[in-house]
Parts: sequence; C-alpha cells; structure tokens
Amino acid sequence: MAFDNWGPQDLTAPAKRQLPEVAVQRGMVLEDVQSGWVGEVTRVEKTGGMHIVSLEDRRGKSKSFQLGYGFLLEGQPIRLMPPAVRQSPSSVQTGRTASGSVRVQGQRAQVAKASRIWVEGKHDAELVEKVWGDDLRVEGIVVEPLHGVDDLASAIADFNPGPDRRLGILVDHLVQGSKESRIAAEAMACPGAAGNVLIVGHPYVDVWQAIRPKVLGIEQWPTVPRGMDWKTGILRAFGWPHETAEDIGLGWQRLLGAVRSYADLEASLLGRVEEVIDFLTAP
Repeated sequence: MAFDNWGPQDLTAPAKRQLPEVAVQRGMVLEDVQSGWVGEVTRVEKTGGMHIVSLEDRRGKSKSFQLGYGFLLEGQPIRLMPPAVRQSPSSVQTGRTASGSVRVQGQRAQVAKASRIWVEGKHDAELVEKVWGDDLRVEGIVVEPLHGVDDLASAIADFNPGPDRRLGILVDHLVQGSKESRIAAEAMACPGAAGNVLIVGHPYVDVWQAIRPKVLGIEQWPTVPRGMDWKTGILRAFGWPHETAEDIGLGWQRLLGAVRSYADLEASLLGRVEEVIDFLTAP
C-alpha cells in the first residue's frame, strides 16, 4: 500500500498529461493550434536564440512559428523540439567523416594553404563542404565558388598558379564537345597551368543532379522542357515554389538537407572531387 497519496484529494481534477516531445523534421505536416495554420515543414533555423520553423501550406504560402507547445501532429498535441543531431551509422561506428575517410581525432584545422578548389557556384561549394569539409580542413584546402567559367582562363592567369600554389577546378557539364570542354582546354594553355592546375568535371547540367534520385524518393530527375531555366523547371516539377531567387535557394536547401554522406551522391561526382583533393595534397 502506498502512503504518499494518503489524505484529501480532488478526484474530479483531470490527471496531468505529459505531451510527447517530437523533433522537427523537414516534410512533417503540422498544425499551429492558435492560428489554425496547417503546413509542411520546409525550413528550421535558429535566430535570436530561438528555433523557428517555417510551415508551407497547400497553396505554397509559408508562415514561421517558434518551436515548443501549441502544435498538432496527425491531430495529436505535441511539444515540437529542435531537430535531432543526426550522424550516419558509419560515422558513429567507425569514426568516419561524411566522405568515408577515417576521422582525424584531436587535430585542429590547418591554416589555409595557397592552393584552392574552385567550383562553378555557391551550391557546388555547399555540397563539397558538406561531404568533404572535415577532410579539407585537415588539409588546409579552401573551396571557392567561381560563379561561372566563361572567364576561366583570365581567372587562372590572375591566380598565378605554381608548384606551391595549385588549383583544382570542378566544372559542371564537362563532356566532350561542350562549351565547357573548350573553355577548359583554353584555360589549360595559360602560363603555369601545366602540372599546377587540374580541371575535372561531371556530366550533369547542374550539381543538383549529382544527388542520387533515390535519396529524394524519386526514380529519376524530372526532365526540364527546352528553353526553361533548369533549376526553375526542377522545382516546378516537384511542386515547390520556384518563381524567385529565394525560392531557388530554399529549394536547394531542401535538397542539400537530404544528403548525409558520400553514399548519397553519384559516383561520377565522387571520383572527380577525390581526384582534385589528391592532386592538391600530393607532395
């Protein structure tokens, strides 16, 4: 017999119920009780010390709310918590980085070397950083976006490459006979490029396509009609907002969020990035 409850009690008072705590995830459909707003989680960010979640309704409009109490998930009240810190099983079990290499324990990032990795744009740089960032910090190699390769020869000349100042360049859609292949050939004719510059590329129109379709829950990347901006066409095919530069950026963040390790990328990109890193770190 328990004596803790001995004495007068209000038997009509409802029992206190602890709400389940659920970590927010992209794609989760929630309802804000106070406003009645229902939408899919498209973004989570920390600002001013608070976690904010963005919910997109079926018309493509978004509203932001602070995490905590006041949400319904599948009709049930929950306490919405910050996203759980996720690690790939390989990282947990073997101490490996997202690129699959053995994690170096207890070593600080090196001061940046003169050598650089150049990629075509911001999205390329973010993808390389997400998967190979740990390795690059150990080696002291910095990734920089070019924002296009039309003036690649001029950029290489300005960089003034040499034995202690190498360049590894990753180019989109570098296939035989393409405009990019001609630009690369001209760039390698620059003084100092031979032996100090390596230009490699993947066959995709955009680095987005280097994400394996099954990671996104699709069989293959959508076909974009000729004459339409590729990124815009992809987001439209997914049914995501696609009309503004912000829409493009948010769409990319949703795609990038699906990438956890090298296993989520196509081999044709993996091999080229590893080739560039080996080139820049060779004695």
